[in-house]
Amino acid sequence: MHIATKGSKIDISSEKKLENFSKKIIINLKLGDIFFLFGDIGVGKTTFVRYLINHLQKKFNQKVTEVTSPTFNIMNEYNVGDFLIKHYDLYRLNKAIELKELNLFDKSEKAILFIEWPQIIKQKPSSVFELYFEYENNYQNRFINF
Repeated sequence: MHIATKGSKIDISSEKKLENFSKKIIINLKLGDIFFLFGDIGVGKTTFVRYLINHLQKKFNQKVTEVTSPTFNIMNEYNVGDFLIKHYDLYRLNKAIELKELNLFDKSEKAILFIEWPQIIKQKPSSVFELYFEYENNYQNRFINF
């Protein structure tokens, strides 16, 4: 999937900019895509996934649903059109061994994965899109680097 060139920096300082970026992502989205979402709490990772899922729901003429953080559930699943989307939040996991129970990458070719807090993953799949959500200017501006 081509988002932009490696080393690109996208301004997401407003929710509208973040929403517009999520619209661009859905154009080339395909089953088997895996996204690692890095960044501090509150920087926009879950909001990005919410916009993306809601845009897909509109595209497939489905009811727009609430997309919440999977912090407490670890994973939320959404069936949207032709896609199964799995949204993970690994923030509460302490040890890599806990990942084994999740079967994180089993049958990943039949879904699209968005994984927040992927730092705990020691063996990542060969093809992963890494998005780094960052603050700048004393939390006044937000960017996605990739």
